[in-house]
Amino acid sequence: MSRMMEEIREQPQALRKTFEAERAHAVEFKKFASRRDFRLIVLVARGTSDNAALFGRYLLEITTGIPVSLCAPSVHTLYGTRLNLRHALMIGISQSGEGTDINSVLKSARKQGAFTVAVTNEAKSTMTRVVDESFLVRAGRQKSVAATKTYTGQLLVLYLLASALGSHIELDAVSEIPGHVRETLRLSAEIGEMVERYRYMRQCAVVARGMNYANAFELSLKLMETCYVVAERFSSADFLHGPIAMIERDFPVILFAPPGKTLAGQQSLIKRLKGLNAETLAISSVETRLPGVTRMIRVPGKMGEIYTPIPYIVPGQLFAAQLAEVKGIDPDRPRSLQIVTQTF
Repeated sequence: MSRMMEEIREQPQALRKTFEAERAHAVEFKKFASRRDFRLIVLVARGTSDNAALFGRYLLEITTGIPVSLCAPSVHTLYGTRLNLRHALMIGISQSGEGTDINSVLKSARKQGAFTVAVTNEAKSTMTRVVDESFLVRAGRQKSVAATKTYTGQLLVLYLLASALGSHIELDAVSEIPGHVRETLRLSAEIGEMVERYRYMRQCAVVARGMNYANAFELSLKLMETCYVVAERFSSADFLHGPIAMIERDFPVILFAPPGKTLAGQQSLIKRLKGLNAETLAISSVETRLPGVTRMIRVPGKMGEIYTPIPYIVPGQLFAAQLAEVKGIDPDRPRSLQIVTQTF
């Protein structure tokens, strides 16, 4: 079994450990945040962590009403721009906590008036030393080059931060996420049989919207780095504004289609893709009907749309890890990659 697959399977325990260790911290941070006048939240990250930040943007704006920006690190590191970050909360997200440019941004932001928070898997990293406060992912050491358990751990911490900054996230519902992931892992054998169909896939599109939009980016990254598939990712709304022109017979499109506000749009898109003879694979719920879809991965359990992103990325992780195996690629040794990437 690959290290990537081992770490995918470790996620229920890692998520439970993270929740139990950081829940009280989030409650205390809520008291602190209530005394601060945060008018802007800025998220800074790279790679998989940047996909977690994209999720955080949707989650935090929806649940707190505070505008959220995704930082462009080069504005700070290459151009040396000074920003007015008073009343801003700057959240750095990094698996290793050693991204040079991310830590430089956090240092700069702190000098410019922001309150800085780290979300990292490494308690003794550089990142935890340069910020005002740290929330730790308790995923254990990451050995796989392709991040899985640290990505979902980051999402879980962002739920905790959202609960501290707003009133719409229910911690009891967050506590149920590890159990949903455990049930979703039971789909491994089914997905293992399904990936054989995609053995020769060289390109695809991954489409989502809203709360699962970040998962489109994350799944496409996993397909690119572990399977060498050219995986383009899109919002379903943007997909209709041009990219749909590339669809031809049997072109693979993977869609996240959880129940909720985005479902009707995904159902409509699937019908249109059927008319174009595309190959569609939808990650959805057990009870959802998607007329015209070619294949479905049905995530078990009932949960509100806002809590679906962690359970719904797990089938994507399983798909990528098992597709790599079918293709004869070792997902633990992707060419030209290593766990910690330094960007200056």
